Amino acid sequence: MNDPIIYIVSDSVGETAELVTKAALSQFSGPAVMKRFPYVEDLSHIDEVVSLAKEDQGIIVYTLVKPEIRQYMVEASAAENIKIFDLIGPLMDQLESMCAMEPLFEPGLVRRLDEEYFKKVDAIEFAVKYDDGRDPRGLLKADIILIGVSRTSKTPLSQYLAHKRVKVANVPIVPEVDPPEELFSVPKEKCIGLKISPEKLNQIRKERLISLGLDDNASYADVERIKKELTYFENIAARIGCDVIDVTNKAVEETANIIMSMYRSRKST
Repeated sequence: MNDPIIYIVSDSVGETAELVTKAALSQFSGPAVMKRFPYVEDLSHIDEVVSLAKEDQGIIVYTLVKPEIRQYMVEASAAENIKIFDLIGPLMDQLESMCAMEPLFEPGLVRRLDEEYFKKVDAIEFAVKYDDGRDPRGLLKADIILIGVSRTSKTPLSQYLAHKRVKVANVPIVPEVDPPEELFSVPKEKCIGLKISPEKLNQIRKERLISLGLDDNASYADVERIKKELTYFENIAARIGCDVIDVTNKAVEETANIIMSMYRSRKST
């Protein structure tokens, strides 16, 4: 007896149907041949597969989301006595009944969702790798570069934006340390400066020192020192020519929304 031939038919890539079929086949010791037919969205494609399955005496396993394509598969295969198995249709019908909602009937949504997930993971890993100016090479790869003095929420913003699938690098601006040259070679539109009032920054830094069990009178929280840092930051931002956001009384989410609006505006131009 010849090995059974299974036609895997899908209106997308066909990975789901193939994986489920392989799982079922793993319960049998005998071999089988699988032939995948992806992106089947036309009735003529159904006719072709049915004709091949008839010639090979095979069966058809399919994931088709559009009702008219699913129905045509049933009718065309029945006319040729071809055995078929619908992997997704019955479950979609049950969910539609339970949820009292109509499906989208859009092929490939699972793959699209997977791609979005992996983009998010990639952006999160990017934010960690290029946090706090660790590797200036990341500036050339970033979608957005945040610059600012210490405690202006650069890291939280980088992580927040990463969850929106945006690759963000951030660079601390410190008077004693020259910014990386890469910062001045990227398009200025990619850079966003974060400024803050001296009084607010003084308060934030004092609280930070106390939380670490350190003296809150350290130079890190000294107002004159802070003013010097902010002046240096303003000079760097002016040299780059980038936009600057005042984060003095803004929550991370509020600042992130402003940045995303700027980013989308830049992408659309």
